[in-house]
Amino acid sequence: MKKSPVLSVAQAALIAAMYVALTALSNAFGLASGVIQVRISEALCILPYFTPAAIPGLFVGCLISNVLAGGVIWDVIFGSLATLIGAVFTYLLRRVKWLAPVPPIVSNMLIIPFVLRYAYGAPDAIWFMMATVGAGELISAGILGMLLLLALEKRRHAVFGKTQ
Repeated sequence: MKKSPVLSVAQAALIAAMYVALTALSNAFGLASGVIQVRISEALCILPYFTPAAIPGLFVGCLISNVLAGGVIWDVIFGSLATLIGAVFTYLLRRVKWLAPVPPIVSNMLIIPFVLRYAYGAPDAIWFMMATVGAGELISAGILGMLLLLALEKRRHAVFGKTQ
């Protein structure tokens, strides 16, 4: 049975809203941006493992979060694209649950340091920023994301409905 388009849009909107709210929470503690960042919202990047509706939800949520955080245009564009790339590849790798957090970790680790350098003028070495962004993603998407995945897996059909 194929999932209703209305349900998919509703799920994407809810995921976007949760991403924005969790980023605001991270931002309140000074964790949502900069060379060292741990966005709690990045734990949601495992959701494409459960539903393709998470892909646009994560992208829109990140885009809105970056705008609300006062990000420069290059951060809004490329930061959101990093999340989109991570979400797409998480969906493509969904058959192997333990790989779910890898795409968002890698895409953010490879893209965000260049945004920090060229959009914000961060003086740190690119390799250093790759390490710090990667460590933050490992905490948020890797550890928190996998905990979320394991918690949701038991109730996946109740939460996400039947997936195609």
